[in-house]
Amino acid sequence: MTVEREAPATRAARGGEARVKPENAVTQPIVCAATYTFTGRQEISDHFEGRIEREEYGRYGNPTVRTAEKKIAALDSAEDAVVFGSGMAAVTTALLALLKSGQHVILTNDCYRRTRQLVSAFLSRLGIESTLVPPGDLAALDAAIAPGKTRLVVTESPTNPYLRVADIPAYAAAVKRHRGVKLLVDSTFATPVNQRPLELGADLVLHSCTKYLGGHNDLLAGSLSGRRDLISGLRDLRGVLGTVLDPHSAYLLIRGLKTLDLRVRRQNASALKVASWLEGHADVARVFYPGLPSHPDHAVAAEQMEGFGGVVSFIVKGGLERGSRLVDAVRLPLIAPSLGGVESLIEQPALMSFYELTTEERRAIGIEEGLVRLSVGIEDPEDLIADLEQAFANS
Repeated sequence: MTVEREAPATRAARGGEARVKPENAVTQPIVCAATYTFTGRQEISDHFEGRIEREEYGRYGNPTVRTAEKKIAALDSAEDAVVFGSGMAAVTTALLALLKSGQHVILTNDCYRRTRQLVSAFLSRLGIESTLVPPGDLAALDAAIAPGKTRLVVTESPTNPYLRVADIPAYAAAVKRHRGVKLLVDSTFATPVNQRPLELGADLVLHSCTKYLGGHNDLLAGSLSGRRDLISGLRDLRGVLGTVLDPHSAYLLIRGLKTLDLRVRRQNASALKVASWLEGHADVARVFYPGLPSHPDHAVAAEQMEGFGGVVSFIVKGGLERGSRLVDAVRLPLIAPSLGGVESLIEQPALMSFYELTTEERRAIGIEEGLVRLSVGIEDPEDLIADLEQAFANS
């Protein structure tokens, strides 16, 4: 379903944008309008009967927002895309649109924890059942699909924080053996530069645009890309739920997307260099990075990804306290949640995301006390390595 055949760098810089824009601007202007006028009855009829594409009301669409959607669709090789006020707004809208009471959804058990919470704590109250399956266990996935009841399989690739990589073509093949089941892939960590799940057989691809697509830690947004008919239904529900993206954030997203290819390729190269260095460090018990042969999904990643991403996770010997001292000692990475921006960010998942849990509870869900997650920015990788070296020495 490839729509545009240019390379990702060209799609990022030029895809989805009209050659001639309002006021002859080079960039898509911010259109600050909550409502839009019609010239008369004929234009109203043409709009509602689908003869023309135009805006009506800000909750249903906006020219700046629509440009961001077209650019993401071009990058994802999708027929269409729809953007939302956050990544969680995107996944919430998708699940509510595709599932109803009495139906069943399957998630890999390493999906984003808030997505799992949405399913277990909220959708369950609506009578929607769910099953968690281990990543990469296709037999468990196939066994979990209830014919006539299962409607959606949700996976993430790579995952957070251990960067597991799903074999998307294999997942797609397993799903398509069952009529009426769709595959949604959260590809936030990969970006369309490194991986395009729709080309690999997925039905929908999700991005938290807050991360790499925006790229500057200054906006909240989410997106879904796929076939035009699927996206049309998601856009309609967005209008009901009000999970819209504002035009100012859409403008920042468009700006970030233009440099996506440049940033991600730099982050790919830097992260691989940092990960390789960490793997040889005496104070590191284990490194998780799909670009390393030691990663359990390295072969799958090498087959379906064009780069391995900018996130490196590693376990520091000495547990929580030693990990904390290391994180406190770095000078370049900033201590913060999130990822994908031009600034390197570092955190301990045991503290940042799972602070409320005990050590035993964290271990039960696979979060080691000494685990550190590093989102590599666009700084010089040798500077990052030197900084990590002094942090180890001083912790």
